[in-house]
Amino acid sequence: MKVGFIGLGHMGAGMAANLLRAGHEVTVYNRTAGKERALIEHGARAAAHVADACRGEVVITMLADDGAVESVVFDDNGVIGTLREGAIHVSMSTISVALSERLTAAHATAGQRFVAAPVFGRPDVAAAGQLFIVAAGAKDAVDACRPLFDVLGQKAFPVGETPRAANLVKLSGNFLLASVIEALGEAIALVGKAGIDRHRYLDLLTSTLFTAPAYETYGGMIADEKFEPAGFAAPLGHKDIRLTLAAAEDLRVPMPLASLLHDRFLALLAQGGEALDWSAIGQLAAKDAGHYSG
Repeated sequence: MKVGFIGLGHMGAGMAANLLRAGHEVTVYNRTAGKERALIEHGARAAAHVADACRGEVVITMLADDGAVESVVFDDNGVIGTLREGAIHVSMSTISVALSERLTAAHATAGQRFVAAPVFGRPDVAAAGQLFIVAAGAKDAVDACRPLFDVLGQKAFPVGETPRAANLVKLSGNFLLASVIEALGEAIALVGKAGIDRHRYLDLLTSTLFTAPAYETYGGMIADEKFEPAGFAAPLGHKDIRLTLAAAEDLRVPMPLASLLHDRFLALLAQGGEALDWSAIGQLAAKDAGHYSG
């Protein structure tokens, strides 16, 4: 397929590379110049402007937040202004439900198709083509994107024909991951201050009660006190919890734990944690207990 790919950050670069390796014709654009060079060496075409990445059947955006998506989509020479009628915009970013609704309406007015397809997985998972993809949109549009999803992920989960549903599912998943990180941080701080080896404790947990990869990945980072380099930076985690709370407020769903997580991320950022991985909220309990060596 002829694909445009916008956003070559920690996640996007590996995803675009996988599409190239699979034989798709990929045109890449990044707001910060230079990140596209490695992909061009492997056959990607460089887009000087957003419009140049919107000439094919599909354009994928993989950007940090609502503002970044809005800047490339709604600009006069952005995605909506240049994507041909019937072509598909696949938003794989973690964005707000409100923006997803706005994108759905704007693309429909322009005669284009819109699929929300946010992903679960860190940069190493993206590079390996093993993401989990949550997809929502018109069935014909989602089906047309399946050859791309098959390259980018190990499984795609359709959740309906309304794109915002995928964004809400993604936010709920990140809320659950952040909850796991906070709970692990508190439990590891508790046993660590009592003199119990944190790594042995984590091995017990991940071998018995909690065998999910999230516990092993994030538990290991907390036990090792290793939060750099950031695979998913703390400000992005803070953003996702804010978006979760905004969606919950619109739906009138109380989420007291999400409110706690919002404050934990705010505390981490107030202490200078902008460059740390979002799992660094798991160090706060040990700091509060006077048992953090970092």
